[in-house]
Order: sequence, then structure tokens, then C-alpha cells
Amino acid sequence: MRIAIPLAGGQLALHFGHSDGFALVEVEDGQPANTEQVTPPAHAPGVLPRWLAEQGCSLIIAGGIGRRAQDLFAASGIDVISGAPQLSPEELVRQYLAGNLETGGNLCDH
Repeated sequence: MRIAIPLAGGQLALHFGHSDGFALVEVEDGQPANTEQVTPPAHAPGVLPRWLAEQGCSLIIAGGIGRRAQDLFAASGIDVISGAPQLSPEELVRQYLAGNLETGGNLCDH
């Protein structure tokens, strides 16, 4: 399993559209095993879902993300969790895998 975390300035991006990179976290034996920080292609509708699917991602853990973006990711077979707190990518993944990732409201309303 590979999980994508949108980043802004090296931390979880509170608004997906403002992300400048992604942490791609490999999961092995139920734990985060390897984290790679990558720069995505230029932002345009439909590009990121296709690109992240090509990277082998099946889940995104985000702060805020718009409904249209969520729909585009779903169409690419990528699940989205929104409203995540600003933690390290590895900690977000650890909490998600343990079933105790607490999410708040989606900070993006479009």
C-alpha cells in the first residue's frame, strides 16, 4: 500500500490546492516503511489523480480538499481522507493504520 500526503513547506498542506509536493509513504507489515518526498507535475484538473495512481497510491490523507478533487481521485481509484491534523506524514499514516486518526472538518469548501 502507498499513501500520499500533500505537503506545503514540508508539512501537511491544510489546503490540497496549495500543496507544493507529496510525501509518498510505503506501508509494509502494517507500518510506515519508507517515505519519499516528490514534486508533482504542474497542477491542472485531472493531472494529479492520474499521476498519483501511476505512483501506486491508493489513499490520500489531506487537510482540506474540494469535492471536485475528491471525485476525480475516486474516479482514479484513490480514496481520500480529509480534515487530518498537521502531523508528520509517518505519524498520520501510523494513526490511520491503527484506526485512531482523528479528523476534523474539511477545511476546503469548493
